[in-house]
Amino acid sequence: MSEVRIVGTAHVSAESVDEVRREIEGFEPTIVAVELDQNRYHVLKYGAEEPEIADILRSGNLSMFLLQWGLAYVQKKIGMDVGVEPGAEMKAACEAAEERGIRVGLIDRDIRVTLQRFLGLMTLREKLRMAWALLLSVFHLGGGDEEIDVEALKRQDVIDMALEEFRRFSPNGARALIDERDAYLAHQILGLSMVHERVLAVVGAGHVAGIRRYLDDPASLPPLAGLNETAKPFPWLKVIEVGVGALFVSILVLIAFSGVGVGVLAWALVYWVLLHGVLTAVFTLLAGGHPLSALTGFAVSWLTAIHPLIAAGWFSAIVEAKLRRPRKGDVKRMLEADSFSELRQNPLFMVVLVAALANVGSTLGTVAYFLLLFPALGVDPSVLLGQGAENLWRLLVGAG
Repeated sequence: MSEVRIVGTAHVSAESVDEVRREIEGFEPTIVAVELDQNRYHVLKYGAEEPEIADILRSGNLSMFLLQWGLAYVQKKIGMDVGVEPGAEMKAACEAAEERGIRVGLIDRDIRVTLQRFLGLMTLREKLRMAWALLLSVFHLGGGDEEIDVEALKRQDVIDMALEEFRRFSPNGARALIDERDAYLAHQILGLSMVHERVLAVVGAGHVAGIRRYLDDPASLPPLAGLNETAKPFPWLKVIEVGVGALFVSILVLIAFSGVGVGVLAWALVYWVLLHGVLTAVFTLLAGGHPLSALTGFAVSWLTAIHPLIAAGWFSAIVEAKLRRPRKGDVKRMLEADSFSELRQNPLFMVVLVAALANVGSTLGTVAYFLLLFPALGVDPSVLLGQGAENLWRLLVGAG
């Protein structure tokens, strides 16, 4: 019968590093299973290749980068407070096993799958709360002087309180980050126990209780295939973007056929250009962007607002990147920043901030346009659009 021992660690704990080494030496496992996937193991062992700025800014990648950075920053900040790099205990487990010629098993789910499921399972409300919490964490960098008792992070009562708070904050997010990974880790440990005499599993303390429940009752494990599904959620954002473009074009067409004259149609176009351009430029400048980046956002946001595949922030950020020239190591320096002012000295952070806020400005421009257009034109929308629809219908019927 295979023997399985689970070591629960705090990812930022100096004591956990020593504990892992002691367990390997005393237990003499035939395999050491660590809470890493192939990508994170490679990064931990060889270091990470920083992504190109153009790849970060592409549609869909920016939000994922901000999420990964935000989650990584919180853990890194705790690790800096005690002088230990997050993941040090996993690195120590791998090194100690390899020194003794013991196999290392990578038992965690691919981080990309976990993050995709994390975003896919969360409701809109949860996502907004998460974004707000990360925003607050950015503006409070280095704001507290209280010492963190990292070893308390491994006590079961503290773990239970933290998990309960996380489930209250984001029940679906907790499902992806904790519950599903408990099951995935348990699947992998059970598989290793069938071919190895002694398995030492090194996992985060928050996973220990869930893994043990599954190991005591393997029949309760959900199917492994379901834990790896990454079906894309319905693209609501793209649908909204297409809908906005269609609504804008429809309004212009109905104004054109309403008989009110070319002047009203021209002003409807001018308002679209100005509202998007001005708000995009203002938010670019609020982000600390260069005037050229703001001017670029002003020039293109009227078009990007009706194009579902491009965003104003992408163009503003490209110009900002040309001017600031982000360099290798900026991602690492973002994690090591102690204050918001220090973050603002980081070229990559400023480029990303410009991209994000320029997009916010463009979005507000769209909202403002549909709210303010008809009051600004001084016409009744029901009469104007109704007359346009009637005239267009007559033309189509007559042509038919």
